[in-house]
Amino acid sequence: MGNTARVIIGIVVAAVLIAGFAISGFNKARRLNVAVSAQWAQVENQLKRRFDLIPNLVETVKGYAAQEKTIFLGVAEARKAYFSAPDVAGKARAAGELEGALSRLLLLQERYPELKSNENFMKLQDSLEGTENRIAVERKRYNDQVRELNTYAATFPGMYFTSWAGVKEAQYFEVPEAETAVPQVKF
Repeated sequence: MGNTARVIIGIVVAAVLIAGFAISGFNKARRLNVAVSAQWAQVENQLKRRFDLIPNLVETVKGYAAQEKTIFLGVAEARKAYFSAPDVAGKARAAGELEGALSRLLLLQERYPELKSNENFMKLQDSLEGTENRIAVERKRYNDQVRELNTYAATFPGMYFTSWAGVKEAQYFEVPEAETAVPQVKF
């Protein structure tokens, strides 16, 4: 075998290795992007469950606390904002607003002791607690996927592959500023 043949074989092998590396990096960028989208769908699934559950909770409590209109209006407005939000940040903001309204709603049981003995209220409260736990788990999983994608997009050579694949960094599901304040309990 001559030197020319060895050089050609070496070039072909190098080209195949480079192409394989490039395809692998491109596919990883796309896979990470799909994983982030899939995990966000899980977050939305749990948020929708919450928004479907809330009207039932509100109707149960309404009879006991008709004068607490601001809470009920807050729940309705947050639900509306969530379903009309165009992006992850808007949906996260609406979910935070709902969490604030829910915490005020659940405080009603402190003001109205008869709610504590209402079996329907207790069942709905348990369902809501389970939903909140599911949402917390799915948010964490989503943020883990976002971290993995964003780390790949910010490091070498991933930054080139994500750019080539048209994949952008994803937004974390962050707690709204209002939710980071320490709650004040007044008796």
